[in-house]
Parts: sequence; structure tokens; C-alpha cells
Amino acid sequence: MIPVADILAAGRRLALHLPPTPLVHSPWLSALASAEVRLKLESLQVTRSFKARGALNALTRLAALDPRPVVVTASAGNHGRAVAWAAERLGLRAVVFTPATAPQAKLGPIRSHGAELRPIAADYEDAERMAMEFARTTGAAFVSPYNHQDVIAGGGTVALEIREAWPEVDTIVVAIGGGGLISGIARLAKATNSAIRVVGVEAAQSSAFTEARRAGRIVPITVGKTLADGLGGNVDPGTLTWDYIRDLVDEVVTVSELDLAEGLRGLVAHDHLIAEGAGIAAVAAVAARRIAVDSARAAVVVSGANIDNSTLIEILTTAD
Repeated sequence: MIPVADILAAGRRLALHLPPTPLVHSPWLSALASAEVRLKLESLQVTRSFKARGALNALTRLAALDPRPVVVTASAGNHGRAVAWAAERLGLRAVVFTPATAPQAKLGPIRSHGAELRPIAADYEDAERMAMEFARTTGAAFVSPYNHQDVIAGGGTVALEIREAWPEVDTIVVAIGGGGLISGIARLAKATNSAIRVVGVEAAQSSAFTEARRAGRIVPITVGKTLADGLGGNVDPGTLTWDYIRDLVDEVVTVSELDLAEGLRGLVAHDHLIAEGAGIAAVAAVAARRIAVDSARAAVVVSGANIDNSTLIEILTTAD
């Protein structure tokens, strides 16, 4: 596992570019959960998701070794946007492979930051295969959205900020896709206070780590369609994140599509905040009581807000 010093170094590195995101009390969730719930608003991050942290940390480290590297990545959208933003900031060339069906709210900014966007994959797994093949044949540096030490360290700075702002926190709830964010959070949280409970949330339609914990190893899953598109897909069987999720995460739960929609509607109605499907997963788990946080001091990570207007309007105006 990465040294905690790497997360602390990432925190210092990112502080030059990214101010801390807010950690705000949610009266609505606190009442539902019978707990003190605060929202960590990565939805207000510069690229509207936590992915800016890992991307900037990884690309800054790459640029220090080679001032003109070409970087390539695969993404459901948010990591691609973050890599494009970081590459533009550092003067690097970036190539981003995404599914053809990725939301325009994510694809548009990738283009606007000057990256070479290739939205040609059938799904995330296909995009990952294409990006890794591009790296193999061109010598570009592949920056995984989750299976990368510097990306994990960048994600860990979320926990660093939570601990600094709220030393009494005893529970952290966070969505799981490939696992980079929860790996960094769990590493920092457990190193600073082993009693902190770290809970991961997957979409029921794509629960790779729920199945992995049941089997004792990463196993292939059937991926269904989900509002939480950023959490969908199988993960690399050799991913670094499995060790963290197996050994440091206390519990992994799943949320249904109804939970996600209700969570998004609740966040808008009560906290006047917008999130995307993946970004709302942790909130949805608490609101639907998929986890028990009674009497806890719980930080719930709202991990992203890049949702298409049409999707948001449909959810807000449709009762399930």
C-alpha cells in the first residue's frame, strides 16, 4: 500500500492549485439517519468531481520526470475531464478514450480543455482496453482512473481535508467504482485513527467489489445499466485497489436505481445541491438506510456533479 507520506505530499502538491472543498452539515440527512451528517462536496471541485485530485497529482509527478509526456486514459467521463484539465494546466498532450454513450456534460469539457477525445468505445471496459493498447503502441503514459499509485494518493487527500476540518469524524461513506477514491480515503483515515469506519457504496447494477469480497478475489460481473454511469464496469483483476478494499474498508453496500433517484431528488430539495448518479451514491445509501450510522459523526462524500440537464430534469420531474 502507498505510504501515508505520499498522501501528505499529494496534499501539499494539490494545495498549490485546489482549495479545500466544503464540508457542510446536512439537516435532512442527519434527521433521516439519526446522526450528525456532513457532506464533503467534491461536486464543487474545479472539474465538478473528485477526479481532479488524482489526475493533477499523477500528471504533476509525470511532468517532473518528463516535461513533455503524452498521457492517455480511459474514462466514463469525470477522470477524462480531470486529466484534460490537468494536462492543459501543465502543458501536456492528453488522449482520452470514453464510451460513445458518455454524458455530454462530461465529454464537452474534455474537448474544451484541449484533449484529444475518442468517444468510440462500447463501454468503459472497451475504453480501457483501447487506452492501454494506445499506450503500448505509442509509448504514452497510461493514467488509470483507479489503478495508479498517484491517483490513489490524490483521492486520499479527501480524507485528509475531512480529518483536518472535523477531527471528531468517526464514519466516512464514499462511492466505489474502480476503487481509487475509497482506497486513498481508507488508507489515510485508518492510519490516523484505526477506529474510523469506512463504508463503500456500489450501484447494485455494477457491484464488482461486493462480489469480490464474497469470492475473496476479483471476479467478472454482469454490468447492468445504471444512473451511476461513473461506477459501472468490471475492474482490472490485478487492480491495486482490491487490497485496500479487502483489508481497510469496513463494509460495502449497494444502492438500487430507485435509491439513486430518490437520493438525487432529496439532495436537490433539501440541501439545494446537484449531483450526478455516481456522485449521489453515498448520499443515497444513507438516505435509504442501506447502512446504519445512528449516533455517528458521518462524512458523506458527494463525489461529482457532471450530469446532463436532460437526465436531471427527468429525475426531478418523475416520481418512481
